[in-house]
Amino acid sequence: MSEIHGLAVHAAGAQLLPYKFDPGELKPYEVEIKVSHCGVCRSDIHLIDNDWGISKYPFIPGHEIVGTIVAIGEHVRSLAAGQRVGVGWQADSCGMCEWCRKGEEHLCAQAQPTCVGRNGGFADKVRVNSRFAIPLPKALESENAAPLLCAGITVYSPLRKHGVNPSSRVGVIGIGGLGHIGIQFARVFGAEVTAFSTSKDKESEARELGAHNFVNTRDTGALKKVAGSFDLLLSTINADQDWSAYISALRPNGMLCLVGAPASPLQLQAPPLIGGQRAVCGSSTGSPRDLHEMLDVAARHEVKAIIEKFAMAKASEAVSRVKKNQIRYRAVLAT
Repeated sequence: MSEIHGLAVHAAGAQLLPYKFDPGELKPYEVEIKVSHCGVCRSDIHLIDNDWGISKYPFIPGHEIVGTIVAIGEHVRSLAAGQRVGVGWQADSCGMCEWCRKGEEHLCAQAQPTCVGRNGGFADKVRVNSRFAIPLPKALESENAAPLLCAGITVYSPLRKHGVNPSSRVGVIGIGGLGHIGIQFARVFGAEVTAFSTSKDKESEARELGAHNFVNTRDTGALKKVAGSFDLLLSTINADQDWSAYISALRPNGMLCLVGAPASPLQLQAPPLIGGQRAVCGSSTGSPRDLHEMLDVAARHEVKAIIEKFAMAKASEAVSRVKKNQIRYRAVLAT
């Protein structure tokens, strides 16, 4: 097999530099994918800067990958060379534990992220276990599909898990890289959708994406006006909030689900949780099964990420702009 060429980070917070490596022999259950597009996710920024303390350098970032299979391992039966596939946050799992047997591979204790301890998609090629290379429906354009492989599944999974349906009242907190896709999926499920944002300027766009209602959280008393209104609140933001006010906005049996990670510990009072049987949870990404379903739903219902496209050679510029929150709403690299 030939060398893989990409753009790697050699130390925490360092610039992306050209990098090549020999991936060795293709393993029996692996596929090699020629990358055509790769999203730049906020998680890539955290890994580049080693914010989570798990990065190993040098490494090539990138885990929202779309490309074409160019080689398959000897035991791969479900895929073929020439197929267009997508790869998200996860590249492998043990395949044997309780969670893998249940089809919840993303919960496997030995889950292998696509660009943690290995090289990801800011490259000409990438390798993953074939179970984590997901065929893309023809209706999805590669550049719009790439962010769905992480941002899309991150918001789709909790909506699906918590049974959102036409009777549900759903709020999406934050209209950014995750939230703008979350609004679309919540609308696809038939829910009444409310968008929450600190920017009143985003109201018209939120409604175009499918929101029925809009709450400007900078307005004094705005959250009090919607007290007791929601079955599910999906928080996509990393900023600290008045979480007690959001708990109060839930209906009985309501759920506040975090897919964004605030910097500070959540400060909550127990009585509102107990009295209304309300709950707080977190949600990560999703399993290969979830990714298959999410992509099919996105294709049939025309759910798309709003993107800004960059040449792969301009990856450093894209990373810089993502870091400064200057992208509307997802950056995608194209080879």
